[in-house]
Parts: sequence; C-alpha cells; structure tokens
Amino acid sequence: MPPETYDDRPPPVIIGVAALADLCDMLHGLGYTIVGPTVRDGAIVLAELSGAAELPYGWGVDTEAGRYRLRPRGDTAAFGHSAGPQSWKDVLHPPRVKLWEAQRTPDGGVAVTETVERRRYALLGVRPCDLAAIRILDRVLTGGRHVDPQYAARRDGNFVIAVECTEPGATCFCTSMGTGPQADAGFDLAMTELLDGGDHRFLVRAGTPSGAEVLSGLPGRPADDAIRSRAADAVAHAATAMGRSMPAEGLPELLAASRTSPHWEDVASRCLTCGNCTMVCPTCFCSTTEDVTDLTGDHAQRWRRSDSCFDLDFSYLHGGSVRTSGQARYRQWISHKLGTWHEQFGSSGCVGCGRCIAWCPTGIDITQEIAALSGLRAAASPAGGDQP
Repeated sequence: MPPETYDDRPPPVIIGVAALADLCDMLHGLGYTIVGPTVRDGAIVLAELSGAAELPYGWGVDTEAGRYRLRPRGDTAAFGHSAGPQSWKDVLHPPRVKLWEAQRTPDGGVAVTETVERRRYALLGVRPCDLAAIRILDRVLTGGRHVDPQYAARRDGNFVIAVECTEPGATCFCTSMGTGPQADAGFDLAMTELLDGGDHRFLVRAGTPSGAEVLSGLPGRPADDAIRSRAADAVAHAATAMGRSMPAEGLPELLAASRTSPHWEDVASRCLTCGNCTMVCPTCFCSTTEDVTDLTGDHAQRWRRSDSCFDLDFSYLHGGSVRTSGQARYRQWISHKLGTWHEQFGSSGCVGCGRCIAWCPTGIDITQEIAALSGLRAAASPAGGDQP
C-alpha cells in the first residue's frame, strides 16, 4: 500500500498522451495486472486492460439523479468522465469470491483448502474520492484485529495511479466531504490531464519511491511553473464546480436527532429498497456467506457475496427481520453512512462520489435528504433556530 507521506519526491514531469502506452507496457513488464476505465455496455466501467488503447478516449458522461449517459466529448481526453457504476471496491472486495473448498479424501477424511487470490494490481485512473474510499476500506477490512485475508491479498502490492478531477459531474460533492478533487495521499503516481487544442498531455508527480522509479522510465520533461500553475488552477476550478454539496459538520448529531422524523415516510414512498446505492457505493462492505455442495456430498465450497442493509433478510434474527419497513432500512443505511460510521471508524462513510444519486432508479438524492432532515429539525427547534 502506498505510504501516506513521501518526503523525497522528484519534481513533477510532463508526459504526452502517447506515454500512457509506455506506462502500461512498463507496468505489465513489472508483473502488474492493470485495471482501469474502458467503455462497455453503454457505460465507463473498470476492467482489466491489455494496454492504453482501451482507455475511454473522447468519452464523457452526463449524470443527474437517476441518470447516467455516455456522451462524446469532442476531444481525446482519456479521463474526462466522472464516477461510473463501478468503484475500486469491485476489484479489491469483489461481490462474489470463493473462501474455501473441502474435498472428501479416500481415507474418509476431509481436506480443506483456503482460496486466496494473490495478484499485483495496478489501479489506473483512481479519482481522489476513490482514493479516500480505498483508505476507508483499508481501515475497515485490515485495520482491526481480524484482517480480511481476501481483501488484504488483493490490496497488498497495489500500484495506484490517481487522476485528479478537472471536470466534476453534476452528482459529485467530494469538495464538501474533503476528499477531492485534488489527490493528496495514497498514490504512487498522480496525474492531471491537460488539453490545449491539439496538445494532450499530463502533469505527473510521484507519491512513493516506486512511483518515482516508474516515472523516471517514462518519456517526459520537467514541468515548468506555468504548467504547474495551469494544472493547479484546473483542479481548483473543479472544486468550485461541484453539482452537489453536503454539510461539513453535525451530520451524526442530525441523524441521531432525526430517528423519529416523519421524513423517513417520504423517503420510503420513493425508495424501492433495491440496494443499488449500496452496490455502487465505494465503501459499503457488508457481505454474507453461502455454502454449496455437489450431489455426491464429496465436495463443498464456501462463497462470500455482497449483501445490503436494504435486503429484508439482512437483519433477520430468529423469528423475523428487525427492519421490516423500507423507511427503517433507508434510515439504517444513511444513518450508518453519515452518522455512526464516525463512531466505528473515525470518519464518514461517504466520500462524495455521487454514485448513489446517479444510479438510484427513482432519483433519491442523499444530499437532498440531508437538507430536508436539517430543515425539519431547524423548523422544530425554538424560534426556528438550531437545536443545541
């Protein structure tokens, strides 16, 4: 995993778009499996890449609540799009993975083999909000006494290439969550994509010694002050161009005080409890296990698959489910994500990527729901002011 600090960083370098092919060739040569964005099935998805030619050059996206559409950009930008339906959770904490298998032996015993996939992944095109999401997953899945071996094996040895945002989507709100659009830590290389007419280039800086070594092998030139300033201005402009925002403070207190709010009934009237929001969220990590066996009874497997607090069986205890209503399940999700997550893990569980807004089939907007709860609380307080 990239260290949070690296004091001896080389100066940033300018590379041309053709150098992305050199970067991919170098990473493949070092034994990495490259995963990055590409166009497939009407969306920009994450997939294993054989080379830079598979990046989504010239494609952007239009997003709104309940809407995601590809659109041609009219230029050759490789990373000119906001978050798609997948996050890096799909690579590091996949939705279905085999944990172990057991085989009956000739002497009547049972041989159990744990299944742990070990691959060196190069994550190409990680947005700053997703860098923050990976740090959250690190804390949840490897930060305690009981480390998730599947996640640790996929996370170990990652080479992370971040791409700073210069054109946020309409559903993005990373600025208000303090997770972007600038990449500050958690990367080996960070790139800012710059397009000046026909001049397509990247400002690249190293965040680790491994990143510096790779950067030294790319064809490029030192970045002058003008280029650095232009890249910084592009990222700073993105910070002011977010389509959404979230209050910076007070969310745990707001959600705790809103447990019996009538607004949950309004949300329930729109929520399908489909779980799309938890599926696309880069930090939702809940899972369940299932055991399967063949007809002979000589072979069995245990699989882990993603689960969701919107599933009726998620809170099942002997005698029935604890959260039987849609409003209770939505309240549980948002209260954990923005409220009690702080108590468990020391941060918010939301990074402001906006995926849950874009991929909700009924267009439920987490930022609007918080605004509604805040407004109801303010209206119910003395003289319409904030409650202590």
